[in-house]
Amino acid sequence: MPEYGLLIDYEYCTGCHTCEIACKQEHDLPVGKWGIKILTLGPMKLGADRYFLVHVPIPTDICDLCEDRVKQGKLPSCVHHCQANVMKFGRIDELTQELKKKPKMILITPKS
Repeated sequence: MPEYGLLIDYEYCTGCHTCEIACKQEHDLPVGKWGIKILTLGPMKLGADRYFLVHVPIPTDICDLCEDRVKQGKLPSCVHHCQANVMKFGRIDELTQELKKKPKMILITPKS
């Protein structure tokens, strides 16, 4: 069972793609490969003056939560560079407590 994970509050993600770029540079990933990818849903018209648009950063199977950086006491590259500060890295038990506070969060754990 993984001990650490990544908590993403996608309600405030602006879709800036900084996490994608930071990950690609950290891991020297080629074109077409992503460690984390922003998925965008919308814009969808909900009513006369209402629209829905959300950006959700999703780690791929390539993601190892920057294991080498974490061993050096650093945050994963995506978390470190997130301009909207919507990602948190930490112990799963602590992140689970945060997850209970807001409805638009997801908790990601590394592949086993």
